[in-house]
Amino acid sequence: MEGTTGYWLTRLLLQRSLGLVYLLAFCVVVNQFRPLCGEKGLLPVGQFLRHTTFAESPGIFFLFPHDSAFAACGWLGIALSVLAATGLSERFGDLVSMTVWTLLWLLYLSYVNIGQTFYAFGWESLLLESGFLAIFLGSARTEPSVVMIWLFRWLLFRVIFGAGLIKLRGDPCWRDFTCLDYHFETQPMPNPLSWYFHWLPGWVHKAGVFFNHLAELAAPAAYFAPQPFVAGAGILTILFQGSLMVSGNFSWLNLLTLILAFSTFNDAQLARVIPLGLPELAPPATLHVWAVWGVALLVAALSVKPALNLFSPHQIMNTSFNPLHLVNTYGAFGSITRERMEIVLEGSDEAVPSPATRWRTYEFKGKPGDPDRMPSQFAPYHLRLDWLMWFAAMPSPYLDPWFIHLAERLLQGDRATLSLLKSNPFPDTPPRSIRATYYRYHFTTPAERKRTGLWWRRELVGDYFPAVSLADPSFRRLLDRLGWLNE
Repeated sequence: MEGTTGYWLTRLLLQRSLGLVYLLAFCVVVNQFRPLCGEKGLLPVGQFLRHTTFAESPGIFFLFPHDSAFAACGWLGIALSVLAATGLSERFGDLVSMTVWTLLWLLYLSYVNIGQTFYAFGWESLLLESGFLAIFLGSARTEPSVVMIWLFRWLLFRVIFGAGLIKLRGDPCWRDFTCLDYHFETQPMPNPLSWYFHWLPGWVHKAGVFFNHLAELAAPAAYFAPQPFVAGAGILTILFQGSLMVSGNFSWLNLLTLILAFSTFNDAQLARVIPLGLPELAPPATLHVWAVWGVALLVAALSVKPALNLFSPHQIMNTSFNPLHLVNTYGAFGSITRERMEIVLEGSDEAVPSPATRWRTYEFKGKPGDPDRMPSQFAPYHLRLDWLMWFAAMPSPYLDPWFIHLAERLLQGDRATLSLLKSNPFPDTPPRSIRATYYRYHFTTPAERKRTGLWWRRELVGDYFPAVSLADPSFRRLLDRLGWLNE
């Protein structure tokens, strides 16, 4: 094991960076939580709480399941995140530091546990687990604990190695090195560079898959090696996560994983790029030392299931084994979709549409729509509705309840719901009819793009959701069954 000191800069990077990720997460809460899961959201919290218990989904909103509480706690989270990101939370001793980080963890846990499918992403658990460990990192004037640094490395190992194993066991394209022939085009939300990555030569795609396996299967073993091998693995991890960040929109998953890789460096290495003088440090208080070892024992006990899952032939990914989201299992892209299907929402002024009806399109902020529009860069910000639209477009015999409610909200011209979209084609009065069509999307070839200027070409597959109106008896019966009809 490396020495018991020498991680002041490491801790500083972890704390400041995690504070920034929390800030992003709470900005998303303030902007999106109420239209998605608020009292009149697409998946109303009140209805969810009637079918769960506090033990199953602990959080403060069991006491205050109201939009005013969601907003107030979101802004409180932003304020606390600023304290953490600027380091103010660490200047006044361990008690203040631990209080700020505990409140951040508790507040965000409360949103995740009632956020339902809109908060079911693996990076929610990753932020909560990282944030919980940050509670025990210590304040700026105390010696960092090497135990906590190793707990961050254990978390990083599960994230990276879990992703590598799920790929190796999953889609055969990871084994024949062809996954990147599809990935950049079919990933949940391409960014402005995804088109260029898609049209790289085939040998570059194969080299990219090899780099993926090197970073996710080989490098994690070195996280527990002596220096400088662990730092070398950290650099490889940072380069790999950086390549993912520039080629797609994956919320804060890659940023947060990159931040965890800071735990692979010590002060001597970081001082070469961060020329900060090391302050005089005091030994941690006895109570803090005991708290650190208590956390270590807790993580060890809770690691049994995730460790067994890692080496199981039936490995699952992105799963929490406890409602506090501590010591989770991770993984991503065990399978790669070969075709990009998109749902296009359209509205009309006509209550009874005909073949001659003029339909106007609702554009989303991030997901592909207009073939002429360049893919957007939003990560590390998270567009939750856009991501769910990607999942909804996957072939399934069932409609997601939130999608049915989305159609209702657009027919009502609900301003909160419309705030989640890029544009409202009905700025004066709501549409009288809504429908959803189903398209197959492909990136244009370089020749097509040069000729037309389009980023996408698409072909109509059929109807995804038939035209409905608020006066449609069948639509009202459907809403009644969901318990969401608003008079």
